[in-house]
Amino acid sequence: MKYLNLTLLLAICPFYCLAQNNTFREQYEAFKQQKNIEYDDFRQKANRDYAEFMRKAWVWHQAKPGLLMPIQPDPPMPAPAPPTLDKGQSLKEKITPYRAIFNTPPVIEQPTPIAPIPEMKQTEGNFHFRSYGTEMQVRLNENNRFTLQSTGEADVADAWELLSGTAYNNLIKECLAIRANYQLCDWAYLNTLEQLANSFLGAGTPEATLLQAFLFHQSGYQVRLGRSKSNGLYMLVASRHIIYNMNFFDIDGKQFYPLHYKENGLYIYNNAFPKEQQLSLEVNREQRFDENPLPARILQSKGEYSLSVTLVFNKNLLDFYNTYPQSYINNDGTTKWRFYAQTPISQTIKEKLYPVLQTAISGKSEQEAANILINFVQTSLTYGYDDEIWGGDRPFFADETLYYPYSDCEDRAILFSNLIRDLLHLDTVLLYYPGHLAMAICFHKETGGQTLIINNRKFTYCEPTCSGYAPVGWCPQELVSMQPEVILY
Repeated sequence: MKYLNLTLLLAICPFYCLAQNNTFREQYEAFKQQKNIEYDDFRQKANRDYAEFMRKAWVWHQAKPGLLMPIQPDPPMPAPAPPTLDKGQSLKEKITPYRAIFNTPPVIEQPTPIAPIPEMKQTEGNFHFRSYGTEMQVRLNENNRFTLQSTGEADVADAWELLSGTAYNNLIKECLAIRANYQLCDWAYLNTLEQLANSFLGAGTPEATLLQAFLFHQSGYQVRLGRSKSNGLYMLVASRHIIYNMNFFDIDGKQFYPLHYKENGLYIYNNAFPKEQQLSLEVNREQRFDENPLPARILQSKGEYSLSVTLVFNKNLLDFYNTYPQSYINNDGTTKWRFYAQTPISQTIKEKLYPVLQTAISGKSEQEAANILINFVQTSLTYGYDDEIWGGDRPFFADETLYYPYSDCEDRAILFSNLIRDLLHLDTVLLYYPGHLAMAICFHKETGGQTLIINNRKFTYCEPTCSGYAPVGWCPQELVSMQPEVILY
């Protein structure tokens, strides 16, 4: 009998466990559905309140002129001539003081919606558009088109309530998925939403402006709306960066930048939304745009460490870099270089360039490897002044330095710093002198030459701008007695 009971128990157990699993799954699904309802109710209420305040009279604000790029009190330093050194000659260590250290600002994560957005069932209606030469798609159909009766407070508020409905949930979710999948920084995401809105509702229309503003706002960014005296609708974006050459509105002590602004003032709707966050202009990850290859460029370094590499660049990525505005944060003008230096070299370029460089430095000491890399930067690139080529200061991202025919000191310091960090895994800092940017490396062993002691660690001066080969540690005579500002990143 006991064997029969055991057999029955073993037979029943799987069904009992299955029933329990089904019960747990049903309970979990019910819990998840309830939480989604609560999240959606919270978001819906926040948007209803936001739209209700939008119906009140918008307040007139006068724009402030954009901050002009600072005029350099000192002209750019010409590319230094290379030193005359005997082969194998070591440089005597010389400790140099510095004026100040500019620390790395904290990295702020990209914003998110105030609450998770539930997905709605929708089986058709994909809309295709392009941003930076990259084909993208979202779930939109003809039923999602809308028309503003006017740009008055009530009509804009009505349209906001329409957009806040569940019919646009999938669109918001898929825009956020695009941001994640293509690793878009805030600036690229903002411009991608503009391409989407213009493609769907017509370029420059008030409907497209409102859709872009709504999507950026619902993604977690700090957005305001403005109306001109001629009834044009404008989107204003709060930025934690001070953007050069772009008019702005000072609202509650924050800078709001109007997009495509051509007015002398705006009636602005100013009301805070939960968890809203300022736009950041940092580009900490490679932007994953579709490949659009440009004609190949051959870089050939000279001298004992001669190297040759053929590189093919992505036009879509370079086009993005060309739209990127110069800026700074924390009242620190040196931070603009940090944004360029923190941006990684693209994978397309790494796949061609890095194997050549890695082969050349294989088996070498850190100092020998760094000398091979600095020779590549010094002798494969041609020096040129930004004022003569671009009409003003124009820092390059590392990909741009390798692509364009001319580069200057800031471009080379940023590129060389990337190479050292990626290939030798050593810490670097940027060094700012009046009219010049250089960099320094923290080696594991003594290297000699011009040395800075930063936070109790030795950093060796490097001059990637030299017109010929100059080893790490060598410093131009005109800078030997000068004290740089140290830029950590």
